[in-house]
This record gives sequence, structure tokens and C-alpha cells, in this order.
Amino acid sequence: MMQFIPLASPNILDADIQEVVNVLKTGMLVQGKKVLELEAHIGSFVGAKHVAAVSNGTATMHLALIALGIGPGDEVIVPAFSYVATANVVELVGATPIFVDIDIRTFNIDVSQIESKINPKTKAIIPVHEFGLACDIEAIMQLAVKHKLFVIEDAACALGAKYKGVNVGTFGHFGSFSLHPRKAISSGEGGLLVCHSMDYLNKIQILRNHGIELKNGKMDFVAAGFNYRMTDFQAALVNSQLSRLNDTLIYKNELATVYFELLDKTKMTLPQIPTHSTHTWQTFHVLLDSKIERDGIIDQLKNRGIGTNYGAQCIPAQTYYQKKYGFDCLHEFPNAYYAYNSGLAIPLYEKLSKEDISYIAKELNKLL
Repeated sequence: MMQFIPLASPNILDADIQEVVNVLKTGMLVQGKKVLELEAHIGSFVGAKHVAAVSNGTATMHLALIALGIGPGDEVIVPAFSYVATANVVELVGATPIFVDIDIRTFNIDVSQIESKINPKTKAIIPVHEFGLACDIEAIMQLAVKHKLFVIEDAACALGAKYKGVNVGTFGHFGSFSLHPRKAISSGEGGLLVCHSMDYLNKIQILRNHGIELKNGKMDFVAAGFNYRMTDFQAALVNSQLSRLNDTLIYKNELATVYFELLDKTKMTLPQIPTHSTHTWQTFHVLLDSKIERDGIIDQLKNRGIGTNYGAQCIPAQTYYQKKYGFDCLHEFPNAYYAYNSGLAIPLYEKLSKEDISYIAKELNKLL
């Protein structure tokens, strides 16, 4: 067992480090050959023709919204329970996030509540594959087609997750993946954006690089773009890890099985996996009884050498959104609010052994 088990820890091997060193020695550090290789490798992995690598996962969704022309006066549907970036990007383009509660069994957006939030101002839906579990993306796409809406899949945690055998991130007009250290593969900071068409890809490539378009071999600044480029040494680090991602996901599912076997289901609610979805287990998230003081459990587990935390935010309950919109989260988004206040994320990643997982399960059981 590890001396202290953090909630997450990236599995960077010597071979991965050597790939970074090789790039550093060339002196060619910014977006270049290795980024192109990563985009091709990710495209092959998920089954997509068009992929753009950028500086982080939030940038992917920000760029997607801009490329779609979404801005002031527009509304974008987002789940009420996610990492706050899912809604922040909507605010950043001047649009309004319209929150929808989640299905408490899966922590994904409750599809049955989406249509009631659609109106003439609605331009897009950003469904999240929360914690790495594929959401009911097929039903969401059907709603999008019916109401002529764009779909940006927030698959930040879900690289490798599948819905009915198809990789998530490839259903919508855009699919966003994160390379944050809590993900199965990481570049420290980094993002990958799957684009539905070459036209969208061209827009993203221009926007991520200061609005530059090459015309007759010369740079022309055709848009007010950003510096959202990925470095070549980051891309090299991810390329090296990508070769073992499938094995990583298989092993993480084995670790999750240990939790399902050992955690006391009379004392907590475990995540449910619909038959049509697969899970990458970026986070193993359990629900405690509302009478249990979750933050106290976090402190007690830390004293036992186990790092845990809450899983995600009830976004409309955060100070910025409260001040701007004044939501009554307990009544408007009861499931998201419950998950935010009583959810517990426990460690599950490649560097842990099944003995580690067993220890965590037993210690958590003792405290409840």
C-alpha cells in the first residue's frame, strides 16, 4: 500500500519523460510536428477525421462556441452538475447558460428535462460525460436535430468511453477532451477538440493561433484569435502515454470492480452504469446519506492516509452564478445540489493496486 494515497496521481514513466527530453533537445518547442502526430493519433483512437490540440480543455469549448458563432442573446443548455468550466465558457462568449438537473443515478444530464428548457434563443447543448461515463448522447442528438441545435460534447474525463460501441466526443459538432493530470493521460495542461467538419477545423486552427491564416505562404491576421496552442513537448508526453491507454482503462475497470465488491451498499450509493455506456473511471464517485457530514469524512480519511474530495460543483450554487442569477438550487436542481453536498470522490487510477483499493473501501466502510 502507498504511504499516502492521493486522490489522483498521473502515471508518467521514464519512457514518457525521454520523449519530452528528445523534443527539448531539438529546440523546436512550440506547436509543430509532435502536435500534428498527436492529432492524428487521437483521430485514429476515437475514429474522427478532424482533431485540434490546444492549451487546455476549457479552451476547446471556448473555441467551439466562438466557431459556432454563439454569443450575446444566445442560450446554451448545460448540466447543473459538472466542473464549473462547462458553464464558464458560455459566460465568456456572452451567452447565457441554461442549467438542467442531472440523473442522480449516473450524474449525467437528465435528458427528460432538456426539451422544456429549449426556446428560440437556445443555440446549443453541452452535455457532459460526467466522471468518464458516457451520457445518453443518442437521445441528446435526436433533440438537437429536432430543434436545430449545435452539440458540443464535454468529454473532458471520457477519452476512451463509448456509447453503444462508439467513442464519445464523435457524436456532436464538437467533442472536447482534457489532458489535465487527473485524466488517464496527461500533458499537465492540454486539450483535444474533435471537429465535425474540415470547415470547423480550419476555424479552430485559425482561432487557436492568434487568428492567423496562411495566404500564399504569408501570414494574414483574419480574426481576433488567441494563443491557445499546445507545445510540442506536451504533445510528445501524451503520444507516449496514448500507446497504453486501452490497457489503462481495462485496469481501471478492474479496480472499480473491487470497489463494487467491497463498499458497503447499505451505507452509500454507488454509481450506476447503463448497459449502453462504458466508463473510464476518471473519478469513482459515491453518494453518502444526506445526514452524514461529508467534509468530516474527507478529513477522517485523510488522517488514515487517503486523499478524497467532493466530485464536482453544483454550478448554479457557486457565488458567481448565485450573484448573477439567484438560483434556488435546492428546489430547481435538487439532484445536482445533493450530489454536490453529499458526493465523495475516492481514489481510482493506474498507479494503485487492488490492495490499495481494498484498504480505501474498508476504511470508508468503517467511518459510515
